[in-house]
Amino acid sequence: MTGPVRVLIADDHPLFRDGLAALLGASPGTELAAAATTGTEAVELARQAQPDVVLMDLRLPGLNGIEATRQIVADSPHTAVVVLTMFDDEDSVFAALRAGARGYLLKGADHEDIQRAVRAAAAGDAIFGAQIATRVLAYFTAQPSLAPAPFPQLSDREREVLELVAQGHSNTIIAARLQLSQKTIRNNVSNILAKLQVADRAQAIVRARDAGLGQQPTTDRR
Repeated sequence: MTGPVRVLIADDHPLFRDGLAALLGASPGTELAAAATTGTEAVELARQAQPDVVLMDLRLPGLNGIEATRQIVADSPHTAVVVLTMFDDEDSVFAALRAGARGYLLKGADHEDIQRAVRAAAAGDAIFGAQIATRVLAYFTAQPSLAPAPFPQLSDREREVLELVAQGHSNTIIAARLQLSQKTIRNNVSNILAKLQVADRAQAIVRARDAGLGQQPTTDRR
């Protein structure tokens, strides 16, 4: 591509965001297109500014980085999203990749690695930090085995509730099916949203279905 790579930063930490902006401004090959502090703002600014690359944190107020990535890629397929976050767990990494991210770096990456990732993503390449690349490679080269249960941060009961939520059941139906009180189900759903770092039930359903839950058809949604 000709000209500098235009980058949108999506991060709610002012010092880190300002540091990235200074880094991009100091490099002759990059320029700051916009900076967002929430996931919703990132989606809107990406639509308006049409950057070449988005540097996306995962934990953002409101719309999280995974959902923001999904919407940006859907709206502007030419825009490459590179996740830049503190989270290195497999659930976060593969959720980001399924959402359409072309790269994944940890916030401990040095400036050269970030600049290299931005240029590579703009050129259409996928880029991963060393730790993430090792983990992704190990995942795809491992001998076939029983798949681990999705969302290990959830208890068995919370995973059972999430399965029913992903099938489209209401709290009333879930409580009756599991022979639990509606208050208990509400508490379980609240815990699930917090542990999955999602804002609402709809986002939890998206995450659950991406992980293969909720595949059984249901027509009872009272």
